Amino acid sequence: MRRRKGQVEIVREYILVVEDDNDINHMLKELLEQHGYEVAQAYAGTEALLYMQGRKPGAVILDLMLPGRSGEEVLCAIKKRYPETGVIVSSALDGVHTRVSLLRMGADDYLVKPFDTEELLARLEAVLRRRGGSGQQGMGKGPSRKPQPGRVLEYKGIRIWQDDYLVQVDGQELALTKREFLILELLMGNPGKVFTKGNIYESVWNEEFLGEDNAVNVHISNLRQKLSKAHPGETYIRTVWGIGFKMD
Repeated sequence: MRRRKGQVEIVREYILVVEDDNDINHMLKELLEQHGYEVAQAYAGTEALLYMQGRKPGAVILDLMLPGRSGEEVLCAIKKRYPETGVIVSSALDGVHTRVSLLRMGADDYLVKPFDTEELLARLEAVLRRRGGSGQQGMGKGPSRKPQPGRVLEYKGIRIWQDDYLVQVDGQELALTKREFLILELLMGNPGKVFTKGNIYESVWNEEFLGEDNAVNVHISNLRQKLSKAHPGETYIRTVWGIGFKMD
């Protein structure tokens, strides 16, 4: 959809949500619309493919467990007919074999239910950028995004534009979720300082740390993987055993 605000044309990216659970489908629709996307809803595989005959979305968020045609069948049909359309598979299945199989079928990304909505938005933006869409909502806005003047942190080839939620490693933009960004910002703002999981959790989640949450470890692991892919061989975040983490 295109609309004009004054003399500036605003393009809203079109997303198709394919999910047979009514509550989840509507939750995703509301979330995406709140972040500036145009959304169509389908509750079965055949319905989704009919939608795509009429109008091709920039990306599809696809559940696996669908009535009638399975999510795997729908994924294969989309990639055969509309190879330029990005597909994010959403499923409660968490096995490595399942993920690898779907990625080989052509899925652009895979999210395990229940997922963090911020992570979904970040992954959607990344898929749209790779597929040539605007990816204009949220933190990342594509590799050609020009940083604006403001607060900048720099460390070992990483640059963070704090006001823009933009991260670059050796000049290449890195797609992070909001919490991954905040963790990296915290560590980079205090290089060499050791932060406990409690310090990180309370700073990033703004909640009391009860000592049992694995969220910090998961986000640190994801952040390390992304940094490693961007700059292989460089160690950025070091574990201080028995204490926490620090920027190496």
